[in-house]
Order: sequence, then C-alpha cells, then structure tokens
Amino acid sequence: MSASTIGPDQASGDAEEVTNSAEGSHAEMFQLMAWRWNVSHAKKLTADRTPGGQVEVAAWAGLLQLIHIDEEHAQQVDLSEPLIVVPVPNGGLLVIDGWHRIRKALVSGVKHLLAHVLSVEEELACRVHGGEKGEGWIR
Repeated sequence: MSASTIGPDQASGDAEEVTNSAEGSHAEMFQLMAWRWNVSHAKKLTADRTPGGQVEVAAWAGLLQLIHIDEEHAQQVDLSEPLIVVPVPNGGLLVIDGWHRIRKALVSGVKHLLAHVLSVEEELACRVHGGEKGEGWIR
C-alpha cells in the first residue's frame, strides 16, 4: 500500500496510563475533550503491520499547544516508531499516539513520520468514550 499524507483535525488532549484495579492491568489512554481512546489496544492491533501512512509533521505543529508534552520524555522518544492515527466521525483524522514524537521531529527538523491508520471499525473498538459510545466525561 502506498503511504498517504495525513493532516490535522481539531485536537486537544493528553495521554495517560490507567490501571484497572479489579484486573491489575495497565492501559495507555489518549483523551481529547469528551473522547477517549485505548492506545494500548490500538498498539496491539498495529503490532504486526507495516505503516500505511505518513504524517507531515509541520501540519500538526500548531496543535502541540493543546497537547500536554513532557519535554524530557520527548527528547528520548524513537522517531522510527510509527504514530497511530484514527478516523473521526466528521471525516477527519486524529493522532492518538505519537505527540511526543511529533514534538521531537519538529525540534530535530524531521519533516515526515510514518503512521498506522486504523479503520473505522478499529477506531470504534479502541474508543472508550465519545460519540455513540457515550458522553465520555470522567467523573
């Protein structure tokens, strides 16, 4: 499959590690307003795939001010690890994993990063809250 260039959608969010106390399991999540995705599940879905997309880093730069970035962590990330991008119901796309890599790429002068683009069905399977899955507000 040829790589396609992926542009930004409306975004503001934060990644976090969540522990399910009943199971003792950990899951990495990405929250965008009232929408939340299970990044750990998305990583499992893409683990054996070749990235099918390419993100133009500069196109996403303006959104970094809306995403919590740990600068120390951003310096240590591996730019060869593909981002994970999901389709959103309005027809746009959103990066749910890779904001620290986008930050490092900008600082390093890297213009493009590889990305896995989930299908609509996979996005829905990874989405925890938002849209038809409910209001999503964390209480």
